[in-house]
Amino acid sequence: MTGSAFVDINWQGQRVAIEHTWVGRPSADRAVRAAPLIVFLHEGLGSVSMWRDFPARLCDAVGARGLVYSRPGYGRSGTLNPEPTWTPAFMHEQAHVVLPALFEALDIDVARDKPWLFGHSDGGSITLLYAARFPDRIAGAVVLAPHILVEDLSVASIAQARTAFETTDLRARLAKHHDDVDRAFRRWNGIWLDPAFRTWSIEDDLAGIRCPLLAVQGLEDEYGTLAQIRGIAARLPQTRLLELPACGHSPHRDHPEAVIAAMRDLLSMPIAGNVQIL
Repeated sequence: MTGSAFVDINWQGQRVAIEHTWVGRPSADRAVRAAPLIVFLHEGLGSVSMWRDFPARLCDAVGARGLVYSRPGYGRSGTLNPEPTWTPAFMHEQAHVVLPALFEALDIDVARDKPWLFGHSDGGSITLLYAARFPDRIAGAVVLAPHILVEDLSVASIAQARTAFETTDLRARLAKHHDDVDRAFRRWNGIWLDPAFRTWSIEDDLAGIRCPLLAVQGLEDEYGTLAQIRGIAARLPQTRLLELPACGHSPHRDHPEAVIAAMRDLLSMPIAGNVQIL
């Protein structure tokens, strides 16, 4: 991807600088505004740079424009000062307040230029929450390893991640992608391991989603089981499922071509009923 730019959003009365970059077809060229706009939402420890070249590959393959950004406090993005303590509603805040503020700051008219959201892990959950709250401001959604409820497997793996952060080179590897790696890790890790988060669920929120939807899960995902995406499909008949063997928590890294093919199919074909892509 090309170098990142920054735009200030208005969040809780403060100006917060958000790192972002455009990929695929040039965003400023009015002649290509008809091309789909795909917005990429990273996982709980992600950032612009941690997507690597996947957004560009996907956008090039499907003829789309892409917007990749780091959420506040991740990557090179700023955050509130002082930053409030995270609560179980932190993903709702990102979906209902921060993402719309980013669209406004970038002068993206989501009523006219409805984006596709492409979310991974926590970013997938944020995608679902945005789609449910703003059904008329989204063209479609792709969610990779999303969370709609908290599983024991997720909590156990996140606890192991804390140990790895403290005892292995995980911290050094993440530090390449975040200005404040300790804050980025500990607030994500802390809220997921907070007992108050064990009852977190967005299952009831899903009812508001009307757009086409692709839900992807690796069969060897250490952070979630098929209960996550099958739970989505049970509530939303327009869901397409992609269940990938020999795949962990990052399907776009383990099986990028399968994800790109499924996205291309979703963009080009209407969805009727619950279709499983094998």
